Amino acid sequence: MEEMTLPALFEQARKIHQSASDSTIDQDEIRKGCEVLERCEEMIGKLGLFSNNETEEDISTANLKYLLVPYFLGELLEKISGQDRIQTLKASQAKLKEFTSFCEAMELIPQEELESTGQSGSNSGADQRARKIARFKRQKAAESKLLEIKERRERRGRSTRAATLSTPAEAGEEDVHDEDGEEEREAWLTTISLALWKALDLLEMLKLEEDMLSAMREKQSQNGTKEFSQDVLDERAKRAEAWHRNAATRARFTKPADPITCATFAQDVLEGRAKVSQVHEHKHQPLLFGPASLIGGNLTTERERLAAQVFQPSHRLPTMSIEEAGLKEMEMMNKWQERNKLFMEEANSSWYNDSRKLGPPGDEDDYDDVAVEKARAWDDWKDDNPRGAGNTKLTPCG
Repeated sequence: MEEMTLPALFEQARKIHQSASDSTIDQDEIRKGCEVLERCEEMIGKLGLFSNNETEEDISTANLKYLLVPYFLGELLEKISGQDRIQTLKASQAKLKEFTSFCEAMELIPQEELESTGQSGSNSGADQRARKIARFKRQKAAESKLLEIKERRERRGRSTRAATLSTPAEAGEEDVHDEDGEEEREAWLTTISLALWKALDLLEMLKLEEDMLSAMREKQSQNGTKEFSQDVLDERAKRAEAWHRNAATRARFTKPADPITCATFAQDVLEGRAKVSQVHEHKHQPLLFGPASLIGGNLTTERERLAAQVFQPSHRLPTMSIEEAGLKEMEMMNKWQERNKLFMEEANSSWYNDSRKLGPPGDEDDYDDVAVEKARAWDDWKDDNPRGAGNTKLTPCG
């Protein structure tokens, strides 16, 4: 590591930081990344690359990426475990504040962010929510801009390779280099802005965690209990994992209870009027209001009987459950359908067939004569009384 150059050290640290952000790596790799970043800080200080009087326009494109060293170091320090957590949080916050202070000196932080952060009374929930939403939008905009720059570079690379294969690059080579330099500067400035918004959010979370741990340590010191350490957390985590593992093992051999499909019965179970084992023997019981003796149903004295009549709701109580009402409605519907079926059969049948069916079983011939005479009398009456003959008053010229 002593013989490596600053760009090589930075590239190695950037890869470790990216691996730590994308996935979980071991503590040795994180500590190695911290050592590399500390070596980068030492070399940057010896070379004097940055000054507090400079702005972003005064820094060359090749040195812009080294502004991210304290940010990378602050994030990696936060991931170290096995030490005093409060001291780790303080070291991480110090590096992140160093990064944000330099960004403020370079005028990379918007004015509204500085005003909202500097106001001491802006700690209400609405202000914090608005500040987080604004940071989230800026972070998404920076990520979209980085993706756009990456796609633009890929398209230019493909077109450049195609042009190189077809014709030798002579006149346009300087223009391509200028565009690459501008894009590289824009990409690093966007990366610094994205790191800035992440650092501001991380600073708030680390501050909250530090306050909580400090309060817990102070409370434990007042109560005379043992110091809150990582060993206690590990022991609690092991007990919780063992409990969940045993519960998962027992769940495979445990038969689940039958589901309760009756809403009324479920309400009775919740209110203690029935048991789950009585699910098939349940009958709806109306609610009772009043003292405990009345709810128990032991009306032994006249006073309790009168009290039972007094302590009642102002509305009528249901006399049956929803399921019983549904069964009664189903029974009524079946009867109504049977009655309609009989009516339809009677309406679709002829009168002489019905009269033949309704006649006595032994007098078919006599009944046929009676039916014929009745039909002839009905025809005669219709001849004597044509349709509409009785409505003479309704005719205009009658």
